[in-house]
Amino acid sequence: MFQLTEKHITQFQEDGYLMVEGLYDQEEMDLLLQIGKADQEKEELVHSANDAAGRESKLWLTSDIDQEDIYNGFVHGRRIVDTMERVMGDEVYLYHYKMMVKEPKIGGAWEWHQDYGYWYHNQALYPDMASCYIAVDRAYRGNGCLQVLRGSHKLGRVEHGRFGTQTGADPKRVELAKQHLEHVYCEMAPGTALFFHANLLHSSNPNESDDPRWSLICCYNTKHNPCLDRAGHPSYRPLEKWDDSRVKELGRRQWAEMQEKFFDLLID
Repeated sequence: MFQLTEKHITQFQEDGYLMVEGLYDQEEMDLLLQIGKADQEKEELVHSANDAAGRESKLWLTSDIDQEDIYNGFVHGRRIVDTMERVMGDEVYLYHYKMMVKEPKIGGAWEWHQDYGYWYHNQALYPDMASCYIAVDRAYRGNGCLQVLRGSHKLGRVEHGRFGTQTGADPKRVELAKQHLEHVYCEMAPGTALFFHANLLHSSNPNESDDPRWSLICCYNTKHNPCLDRAGHPSYRPLEKWDDSRVKELGRRQWAEMQEKFFDLLID
């Protein structure tokens, strides 16, 4: 089991991110992927984002913390929440979570951006926010894994605007940062997690492979950081911490219920 150390905290503070291999096991990822693919309720929330070449990535986003389902097993779980609180130095609460997919050959790119480049406009006073990206299946260069500029969270907020078909960071500023900061491709096995600061510049290329790229991204704000209270981007509300065993407990139950509902429809 992963144990966060002072060295890890220092690494997060210096680099703007921390990769933790094997934070979740294969059964947890299999359950999440099966449920994510079959979840009709979440399917209604899906929207698409096209890159400059017209390739499409899909995602859904919610800030719901009241359901006893596998997604909440992750967002309430101590593996993420305890780690977030230590690297951020404060109590955290869920800002939102989202599931994203880049389908083989057609999944699009995401422009270089900072999450705080968006969240700043929700009147989040400080950039004291962070996310945990979980690779649900293998993420590598060919299927458009996450890319980061190491240490770019120290640049402060970069100006964002419409560049091409997406909102992204000022390309000239990004190119300048690339001249001085290490460009890292975050290749990840299923169950690996990447904790990253809201000011870290990150992007991803299109999926040119035969493999899909699914991910769950859990985003958190710190208690001391005021912001607008908006749907999908709430202000502070306490987050109950759950035992990590609930991921499998809730996932197994949810998957069994989904299968039962599916078979009932076949019979009807």
